[in-house]
Amino acid sequence: MFNQSFNFIQKLKRTFFPFYKNKDLKFIFKRLQDGSPKDKVTARFVGGCVRKYLLNEKIDDIDIATILTTDQIKEKFKDTNLRIIDTGIKHGTVTIISNNYKVELTTLRKDIKTDGRHAEIEYTDDWRQDSERRDFTINSIYLDINGKIFDPQMGKDDLKNNNVKFIGDPQKRIEEDYLRIIRFIRFKIMYDGKVEPSSSDSIKQNLDGIKRISKERILIELLKILDLKNFLKINQSSILREIFLMIFPEFLYLNRLERLKQISNKSALTRDILLGILLIDDKDNHEYFLHKYNTSSKLKETLQKYSKNLRKIKNDKNFFEKDLIKNVYLNGKKQLIALNLINYSMNLKIKLNTYSENLRKILKTKVPLFTINGEFLKQKGMKEGQPLGNVLKSLEKEWINNNFTISNEKIEEIIKTELH
Repeated sequence: MFNQSFNFIQKLKRTFFPFYKNKDLKFIFKRLQDGSPKDKVTARFVGGCVRKYLLNEKIDDIDIATILTTDQIKEKFKDTNLRIIDTGIKHGTVTIISNNYKVELTTLRKDIKTDGRHAEIEYTDDWRQDSERRDFTINSIYLDINGKIFDPQMGKDDLKNNNVKFIGDPQKRIEEDYLRIIRFIRFKIMYDGKVEPSSSDSIKQNLDGIKRISKERILIELLKILDLKNFLKINQSSILREIFLMIFPEFLYLNRLERLKQISNKSALTRDILLGILLIDDKDNHEYFLHKYNTSSKLKETLQKYSKNLRKIKNDKNFFEKDLIKNVYLNGKKQLIALNLINYSMNLKIKLNTYSENLRKILKTKVPLFTINGEFLKQKGMKEGQPLGNVLKSLEKEWINNNFTISNEKIEEIIKTELH
């Protein structure tokens, strides 16, 4: 009830105090306009912030399109308190950091030549030309600092109807940048829309083009897809599912998502957990994915730990029972919550109430505190060094295995064994 009331209040605030009335953004627009005729529009919001504003959703990052070049932008803000970062000078982009927002400014441009990966561009001051080179109609809606919409591609109507539509000829748009295939999937999932036959046909004809895209760019788009709250619905569209699996054939277990629909707290489904659900099996399928996309060390470590512990769960019926406190201590509650979710999605024999009971016990578990440390051992006559570290490990192991208790006699015995 509290969350519903809070969300309602936030929506009211966004309605009566729209984001473009923020003083930092007004200042940025004033600077961009300074020196230009009043009837010449130098800057407009574009992209995600405009879509979210029209849908009354929370806005985070801000994109601004401008007729000014990056050098002109930097000159305008060089004597201000705003921080300017060269995030993509060769693409005509700089980023300004204010107190409330990260604002990305990009010079209007038109494509001259493309090869499916990189575009040769030319800067322009023609807003319609800039809109024509964008991917989807819903991404070509512009908004000025006074809240006036400029919508040359009729994207507002498409947004209202959840219609993700390529600007102009889908074939041409895709051939300009094959990553747009994956972006199309992301926006279709986001807005829960149907896939038109013309778009579907153009995508299937150009799937080979994705091989020309760097694995890094593909992974970035994939992670954005996994972050979508509608991702669990991907199986509802046979066309979307088919295209998704053509691009990511290593996701062998999309059907596991169906089990997750029964779970009430879906906010626990982080992208790492979803990757575990979609990839992990007894054949190290996740290892192939990690290698193919050269993922971060952190993600590798996370999925490998999930895999290792899931094998333990398979062979230890007491993992969430008698050994629960031990496993919470060794792995942390976050890891066990993830394992409980992944294990439930993988195993059709596990009932929903068993999953829920496991979760309740994990959350309720009090994590024991191991109070013996180096200072304690020094007081017992030990010196700094490897032997001290070995004794600490032995003592902790004994403490864990003895139901988180250890006697003074046992402590003395372990110390004596290590010293001699």
